[in-house]
Amino acid sequence: MATLWVVLDAVDVAFTEAAVGAGVTTSLLLFAIWLTGKSEHKSHRKQWVPFIAVIFTGGLLIYGTVGMPNFGDPTAPAHTHVSPYYIENSKIHTQAPNAVTAVLASYRGFDTLGEVTVIFTSGIGVLALLTVFRSRRKPRKRHL
Repeated sequence: MATLWVVLDAVDVAFTEAAVGAGVTTSLLLFAIWLTGKSEHKSHRKQWVPFIAVIFTGGLLIYGTVGMPNFGDPTAPAHTHVSPYYIENSKIHTQAPNAVTAVLASYRGFDTLGEVTVIFTSGIGVLALLTVFRSRRKPRKRHL
């Protein structure tokens, strides 16, 4: 997928796809497999609390999509105001060969930086949590 983005001149999207798709996802999957034990432990927590949290969050997400325009609606505000401006002016303003690259790197540069910061911070937080949970478990015997 990253190669396809490079062919389409969206190098920033290709880099993100390669880093997240191949690097971070694979690392988290291998780390989760490493943390998984051989037996299942009974949970002593109440099972209805997570269920209610999921139902509440799902309800909020559905409520948030009620006012959105239909998918592909040509009269949506994004298609009538924002997109034409970026398509017509991105090459002139940024000299980027691809409109996606121009939007992410130039028009939304600080927003993209903020998103990368959030992803990095959440990754560090997950690693910190997994390290804490790993240290509480008794060590496994490793067979060489």
